[in-house]
Amino acid sequence: MTQTPLDTQRDAQSLFRAAYENRYTWDADFPGFTADVTLTQGGETYTGKVRANADLSYEVVELSDETVRESLQGMLWEIVTHRKRSSFEQAHGKNSFSLGNTDDTGAVEILVSGDAMGSNYKLRNNEICQVSRVMGGNAFVINHHSSLDTGAGYISTGYDVTFRNAETGEVVRENRVDSTYENFGGYYLLTKQVIHSHQGDTQTTTEFTLSNIALL
Repeated sequence: MTQTPLDTQRDAQSLFRAAYENRYTWDADFPGFTADVTLTQGGETYTGKVRANADLSYEVVELSDETVRESLQGMLWEIVTHRKRSSFEQAHGKNSFSLGNTDDTGAVEILVSGDAMGSNYKLRNNEICQVSRVMGGNAFVINHHSSLDTGAGYISTGYDVTFRNAETGEVVRENRVDSTYENFGGYYLLTKQVIHSHQGDTQTTTEFTLSNIALL
């Protein structure tokens, strides 16, 4: 039977929904946590404490140097954003989906319309393996290459990010990110993240380590 455009849209939505709902997120009982944090960059080491609350608000306190507050807040934002649980309808209910090409790795492209951020995706093995997004004058592509199966969804543990000028296509920055997660009282939390960044002729490595993690 020949598929109609509506059938194809339903197939694309079903595939993307399954991968979206396969991501590991914290449940409604997540209590929050505190941790000591160490940031190492360019031979310098900074320390502080971080706190994420049950309502997913967060703060950085007791910093040894205020110049790294933005970096630590960015790390906390990423932790909370990717673990926050939102239903598919909440996140993508206003979007329409269509199937794109399948590449030589078996990843199928999902094209999205109605998304204000202009996102497209690739799926492989019921995981989102690529995110392509345009935001204003900036564009980026995230390619995920490793993940952790928690038994309650997957967490991406390794990915590359390429940032480009959306108008010219010029590469602005490239990052390689590797993350380690551990189970604390039934909740998986980030314990280490290493970011290798290449921008122009400059290469930097930033390492975040969370220790003395305690649920609230």
